[in-house]
Amino acid sequence: MSLTTQSRTLPMAIMTYLERSASAKPASARATFTENAVVIDDGKTYTGETAITAWLAGSAAEFEYTTTQLRTEKDESSTTVVNRVEGNFPGRSVDLNYRFELDAESGLIQALTISI
Repeated sequence: MSLTTQSRTLPMAIMTYLERSASAKPASARATFTENAVVIDDGKTYTGETAITAWLAGSAAEFEYTTTQLRTEKDESSTTVVNRVEGNFPGRSVDLNYRFELDAESGLIQALTISI
């Protein structure tokens, strides 16, 4: 994924997650989450370090894809990044909403919900 001017204005944990999750070592994105973070993706919930690490590794191994950031939206409690994901999965292209909630103290991701 290439960084756009828009993505450079994102909080560090979100920017780092987006870069690492699309890299050759997606499990390294685990460092952007709090210890007891929750991820909801494809109707499944992953809670805590072990589950999120496995989710990161599994999602990257399943398909090859590229990601293009389309836009960001912010409100009082969250930041949503909309990415177009294209690859060798059914449908070949989808726009995904990544809704991040950050821990106020650490700045790390405490919740991530990925939806269409």
